[in-house]
Amino acid sequence: MQKKIKIPKLSLNHIEEDGEVKDYGEEDLQLRHIKRPEGRKPSEVAHKSIEAVVARLEKQNGLSLGHGTCPEEVFVEASPGTEDMDSLEDAVVPRALYEELLRNYQQQQEEMRHLQQELERTRRQLVQQAKKLKEYGALVSEMKELRDLNRRLQDVLLLRLGSDNLREGAEKKVVFITGRVHPGETPSSFVCQGIIDFLISQHPIAHVLREHLVFKIAPMLNPDGVYLGNYRCSLMGFDLNRHWLDPSPWAHPTLHGVKQLIIQMYNDPKTSLEFYIDIHAHSTMMNGFMYGNIFEDEERFQRQAIFPKLLCQNAEDFSYSSTSFNRDAVKAGTGRRFLGGLLDHTSYCYTLEVSFYSYIIGGTTAAVPYTEEAYMKLGRNVARTFLDYYRLNPLVEKVAIPVPRLRKEKPPPYKYPFLRGPASNHPNGKGDKKSSVNHTDPSNSF
Repeated sequence: MQKKIKIPKLSLNHIEEDGEVKDYGEEDLQLRHIKRPEGRKPSEVAHKSIEAVVARLEKQNGLSLGHGTCPEEVFVEASPGTEDMDSLEDAVVPRALYEELLRNYQQQQEEMRHLQQELERTRRQLVQQAKKLKEYGALVSEMKELRDLNRRLQDVLLLRLGSDNLREGAEKKVVFITGRVHPGETPSSFVCQGIIDFLISQHPIAHVLREHLVFKIAPMLNPDGVYLGNYRCSLMGFDLNRHWLDPSPWAHPTLHGVKQLIIQMYNDPKTSLEFYIDIHAHSTMMNGFMYGNIFEDEERFQRQAIFPKLLCQNAEDFSYSSTSFNRDAVKAGTGRRFLGGLLDHTSYCYTLEVSFYSYIIGGTTAAVPYTEEAYMKLGRNVARTFLDYYRLNPLVEKVAIPVPRLRKEKPPPYKYPFLRGPASNHPNGKGDKKSSVNHTDPSNSF
């Protein structure tokens, strides 16, 4: 299909000296319509078509268009047949190209918005992670400090009293006492404090006990839990009284240290670990009482009941009727159960429980609230019960002999009449008389 376009002839030779351009008429220029090749974009076809037209015009008119000259400036006027020209592509292609560019631009803008949203979301997540890392770093540093504290406590926590006063070559009888494995059971600390205060005092009973027994006391097995205000668990979230079977030196350092020390003493032929008492507090039952183990040997089981019976005679707030002996599977990881199965028949393991709130004296029904002094008094009575168990009462009478004084002084508070009582059911005693069962409690003065 051919169309005519009215093209003015322009040439440098046609320009007059005065600068006016003469009208030399019109010349018909035949243009051949070029079909668009398949697979090419409209913009490429249109661009090449325009270049072909411009090249042909330059060839015929002898005019070379510069790079800065727009092709539309050449076509100043169009012939009347231009409107009928089938040049729809020349009008549609730039529009389609514009729409395509607009779509691409809008798509890029949308992608930019999505990227900005993702970047903002990532920034917020990074800020939150930074805060968490900061808190975690503070927690890790605090945990390291507590772990260092636990290591130091392993060395200074175990209190050894009176071992220097024992005779050389004699077998050391050891009483091992632990407390506060559950950090929320604060009464156990007061009971343990009563034991320690009495043993290091100048009381004649304490003096005799230090001469004949070795007391090792770990008053706080869960210091990190106490520091954090936990009720039962440690800093790592463990109930330490369920991990005696296999304590970890990293997660349960105090338990691991105490267990290693007990095993070391158990393997020492010169040491006899005869008692292990773990002090707790009970939230529902009243009075003080004990838990013991059950053994197939009937004689060993009967011997195990002697210490709670003697403690019941010495402490008015201790109830032997509430004392029980069991081997529940739930309590398999406790110190009492584990050490009861580890140690031999000469050792006795107990859990000493004391009520959180009150006790009932025998023969009455009124509940007496526990106080700090009442808890410490129970601890003193636990300590003096070892005097009855080992039949050391005659030695107390020798220690209590008054020393001549040069001037008047107030009598010491521990001078009490020591009365002879009935024979006890001690495993090694045959008709031995106990002087501490019925006499006034000398530990009440502390």
